[in-house]
Amino acid sequence: MDASLPPAILVTPDSDPERIAALQTATDLELIEQTAPKFIREQRMVLWFSPDGLALQQSGKGAPGPVVVDFVGGAVGHRRKYGGGKSQSIVKAVGVADAGRQLTVLDTTAGLGRDAFVLATMGCHVTMIERSPMVRALLEDGLRRAADDFEAGPIVARMSLLSGHAASLMQDMIAAEQKFDVVYLDPMFPHREKSAAVKKEMVLFQTLLGADRDADDLLAPALQLAAHRVVVKRPKHAPDLAEQEPGYRLEGKSGRFDIYPLKRF
Repeated sequence: MDASLPPAILVTPDSDPERIAALQTATDLELIEQTAPKFIREQRMVLWFSPDGLALQQSGKGAPGPVVVDFVGGAVGHRRKYGGGKSQSIVKAVGVADAGRQLTVLDTTAGLGRDAFVLATMGCHVTMIERSPMVRALLEDGLRRAADDFEAGPIVARMSLLSGHAASLMQDMIAAEQKFDVVYLDPMFPHREKSAAVKKEMVLFQTLLGADRDADDLLAPALQLAAHRVVVKRPKHAPDLAEQEPGYRLEGKSGRFDIYPLKRF
């Protein structure tokens, strides 16, 4: 992406003016017309209302396809319909089966909301935090569309979304003496793989947001907010967050979950 071109909202001929206005208010991005002659030559990040929902896409020749938050269909919907919930590593890491009840989870780095949706599918009540207005707009659109679905609706009803920086919001929660059973951290980490080996969503996010340089600052407040455990998702060879060794780890092929236990369920 050309660093000189800031992200923008792409206005197509069939765009709803009210939705465009609301999106511009939420993101504070400039508008560009799809019919502009130079648009197809520019490489920049754009938000636009695709037939499948609000999409994030890099424009320009040869750019990858759009990223849309979809809790009804696609891979997320397939897992919801055909199982795999209890066997997923994040469910084990959070300790859903150990608790024997519905857990409250704070997801401090919501992203596209996939991990939060898995946990909500298993009965957890998940409060999500997302700092990027563009990513938050994608997530809000996905939640709105899923709310109208017969099967996904009750699941996303257990998901709520906050805007802002996680470190600051967690400090406010601590001051208010708020607690969650589990606090979940999945900070962005620089990928060493070539772009072709990384999902297009991660490529776009790395381009748009970069790595979470303040990720280490999240662990201390998370440990104060969590009643039972903090769970940190990390690439397999990444260093421990804030150089603090976890109580134990769940290792996968390319990643791991670091668990900081505080009290048994």
